[in-house]
Amino acid sequence: MYFQRFLPVCAIITLLLCGCRSGKTGHLGQQGDTLRFKYASLLTVVKYHDYTVATIRNPWKMGETLHSYVLVSKEKKIDHLPAGTVVRVPLARSIVFSTAHCQLLEYLQAQDAIKGVCDLKYILIQDIQQRAKSGKIVDCGNGMSPMIEKIIDLRPDALLVSPFENSGGYGKLEVLDVPIIEAADYMENSPLGRAEWMRFYGLLYGKEHQADSLFHAVEQHYHQLKVMASRLSLGRSVLTERKTGSVWYCPGGKSTIGQMIADAHAQYAFSNDTHSGSLALSFESVLDKAGNTDVWIFKYNGDRPMSKADLLAEFPGYDGLKAFREGNIYECNCSRVPYFEEVPFRPDWLLQELIALLHPSVRLPLRYYKERPAPSSIH
Repeated sequence: MYFQRFLPVCAIITLLLCGCRSGKTGHLGQQGDTLRFKYASLLTVVKYHDYTVATIRNPWKMGETLHSYVLVSKEKKIDHLPAGTVVRVPLARSIVFSTAHCQLLEYLQAQDAIKGVCDLKYILIQDIQQRAKSGKIVDCGNGMSPMIEKIIDLRPDALLVSPFENSGGYGKLEVLDVPIIEAADYMENSPLGRAEWMRFYGLLYGKEHQADSLFHAVEQHYHQLKVMASRLSLGRSVLTERKTGSVWYCPGGKSTIGQMIADAHAQYAFSNDTHSGSLALSFESVLDKAGNTDVWIFKYNGDRPMSKADLLAEFPGYDGLKAFREGNIYECNCSRVPYFEEVPFRPDWLLQELIALLHPSVRLPLRYYKERPAPSSIH
């Protein structure tokens, strides 16, 4: 607060204590209301009379800020604003780099505010594809090296981009004088933490009430499923993903997938691990720790289902897995199934899927994964 340097120390302490008790935050002489986030740990949003300040904590450098935004209505002209990237809301001409955020805007009925996307060929959203064909949405190319000329021509009011650690910034995007919204939701450490970011995006697109309502429905459904699973007998054990090169990336015990397996009341070989990201393991380590796992689930991209022969051609060692030998294999073809579109902001749907996969007595439809046929005659 800029005025604090002129106040006596005692007055500052008094103001701070009062602020803590009331839940109000002072800013440029204004009192603000802090939005309460139950699960999202990287977001702080404070609403003031004339603007809203959203602060994103740096997920890679504890105690540091990744970005601060000042959200101001397009209808207001304000002379004095706090430090931060000014974003005129509601956004109406945004370029969205992530398929998950495109899907979220569809959920919030803000899809008309998408004027450009990146990596169009990977987006499994019919409305996006149709509007791209009709010229209402522009494909701005590869998300890692977008076509700057197309972005300039669109005159966007914001770019929705996922940040990465040590990425070195956003290159030419940073000189366009267009707000870059750093969508760091994927760095949250819980399924509902990431999903709760929809409330921030709702503020950006003028869909606050829709976002609050949707998140409430997601949260309620997730907890209902978790309670239901807790009343079942302990579910089957599960192994996820496949070997990539010389490494098998398994979710850490504290990762969102690790937590969802626990919430499904099922078993996971790495449940006691304390990492919130992926574990880079050798096949030997996976075989030793998870070789006797009951069910194997993985995602892939392809024009047809992967057979057991395909898997063995990829890596003969898969034959050492109990789930492979017994045929308890479930595949999610992400080139056909909207897993990456839906799961980030509908973790309740994935939790339901895990419960169905790992508790055979529960009859729930599968949305993402398909079962491979029973053991064939290739052995």
